[in-house]
Amino acid sequence: MTGQGAGRFAAALRAAAPQRVGVVSSVVGLSAEVRGLRCAVGDLVCLSGRTPGARPIDAEVVAVGWDTVKIMPLGPLAGLAQGDLVHAKTDPVLVPTGRGLLGRVLDGLGRPIDGLGPLPANIGVPVANSAPNSMERARISTPLSTGVRVMDTLTTVGRGQRMGLFAGSGVGKSSLLSMIARGTEADVSVIALVGERGREVREFLEDDLGPEGLARSIVVVATSDEPALVRLRAAFTATRIAESFRDAGADVMLMMDSLTRVAMAQREIGLSVGEPPATRGYPPSTFSVLARLLERAGTDKIGSVTGMYTVLVDGDDHNEPIADAVRSILDGHIVLDRKLAVAGHFPSIDALASISRVASKVCTAEQKHDAATLRRVMAARRAAQDLIDVGAYQGGSNPLVDAALAHSGAIDGFLQQNLDHQVPGELAWNDLHSLVTSFGGLQ
Repeated sequence: MTGQGAGRFAAALRAAAPQRVGVVSSVVGLSAEVRGLRCAVGDLVCLSGRTPGARPIDAEVVAVGWDTVKIMPLGPLAGLAQGDLVHAKTDPVLVPTGRGLLGRVLDGLGRPIDGLGPLPANIGVPVANSAPNSMERARISTPLSTGVRVMDTLTTVGRGQRMGLFAGSGVGKSSLLSMIARGTEADVSVIALVGERGREVREFLEDDLGPEGLARSIVVVATSDEPALVRLRAAFTATRIAESFRDAGADVMLMMDSLTRVAMAQREIGLSVGEPPATRGYPPSTFSVLARLLERAGTDKIGSVTGMYTVLVDGDDHNEPIADAVRSILDGHIVLDRKLAVAGHFPSIDALASISRVASKVCTAEQKHDAATLRRVMAARRAAQDLIDVGAYQGGSNPLVDAALAHSGAIDGFLQQNLDHQVPGELAWNDLHSLVTSFGGLQ
């Protein structure tokens, strides 16, 4: 039998195979229970309502029992009733890939929502994937410029590093991500907006990201009104797209806003299928999902995925459960301070509270010396700030504090940067060296 004939024969066998059909037995909360189907967790099914003309709804199996499976629809539950038929789908869940995605905006399932027509015809890849083997990952040894001066010098990012941006609401996380998207040296940027307000999506695309940033980016959007499963799927869809570029040897910048809303989506899913609530209502699966998601970024044999994940800290508490768990997995954290944001200091990065765990491996000895000197000066001023505020500090008591006071304007100018201004990495280091040299004998 020829290859073409074998393909037709296989297609005929699939068409003639008996169709597995189940029945909805109950609908509770965000999930439905189905009898009569034998499926595995992660399989897709299709719900067909009994109402004439009702549109079929895709759903995913999220839990299995002895004679039932629990599913969560990838759309609204309205209209779903007991007795509705459920058909098992044999096609795997695929994510589109390829450079034809650049400049496009996709939903959480990888479908275009930007009105620019269908995606270029190509072969997708399964959304499920495993993290690179820990013994086969390339070591992080090369810096990656972000175009943000304070990040490139005081919290230097390496190619393949995973960084967290920790902040409360309204402190400038999205604006900082847009600066990185426009100024990064990475070949491709993949941006996931998970749980965002629908009003802010176009504002981010048109104002913050702009045509220049969008042209080199792929944006995956799942707004806050989307089902929890779609919001969770958006994070894995964006990660899988980034992985496909890494497999082709590219250096990818993956930005996700926000990881906290990914955890909240998993909490909704876990509680709906009967998981016990643990820390602050988060079921145990939440923390394992975060680990699986974050470990998929990083380096591989070729290429890299540098991850920037925003973490929305609850009530500006940087030790709340999600922030604490994420910080332990990531390779560094950048803290955005509300006091700096209120004072008009942008980016509102608290450099002393931020750290990059790979900076010492990707910076030269001179660069590390300059960064450490500026940190010492800033730390000395912070420690003496109460004395300075009440006028009790005596000049000459501490050379570090004296340098901080004498050059406060220059230090603030170095730490701040306009939203629409990108600073190349080499220029950022030159600016830092000039600033440190002006301190005089502190070198």
